[in-house]
Amino acid sequence: MKHKLQQKMVDILARCMDMTIATTRSDGSPQATVVSFVHDGLLLYFGCGAGSQKAMNIARDPRVSVAMTAPYEDWLEIKGLSMAATATEVVLPSELTEIGRLMVQRFPQISAIQPSEAAPVKLFRVRPNDHLCTRLFLGFWSHRSRQDRGR
Repeated sequence: MKHKLQQKMVDILARCMDMTIATTRSDGSPQATVVSFVHDGLLLYFGCGAGSQKAMNIARDPRVSVAMTAPYEDWLEIKGLSMAATATEVVLPSELTEIGRLMVQRFPQISAIQPSEAAPVKLFRVRPNDHLCTRLFLGFWSHRSRQDRGR
């Protein structure tokens, strides 16, 4: 069962190009931003400006929430994920190389950007805290809470 659920999650990630990532500002207020991402199984990776608010928020507090919805035409067909996770900057050269490969594979237009044209970027790994903190949405009515479904 766990493997089937995990495979459903990976299938949804493969259909989503963007996710919303929520971080916490220094004053405690939330900041949600849409970013493009790649994934390796349930590990997510994204890049942002090295001096961006998002990068500063994560450096101070790595706890994040992410949410994504695959394209759909009918509410009854909504498929998406939301999860509590931990974001950490990727610094290992071998991991950076692999993320670069995943990004060029998913977003081929990246290869046209010359290094001299690119602004400084940080790459982050987003690791789900655990599967209990990951919600899988399959159809409109699955958005109800667990407590509501028990009634």
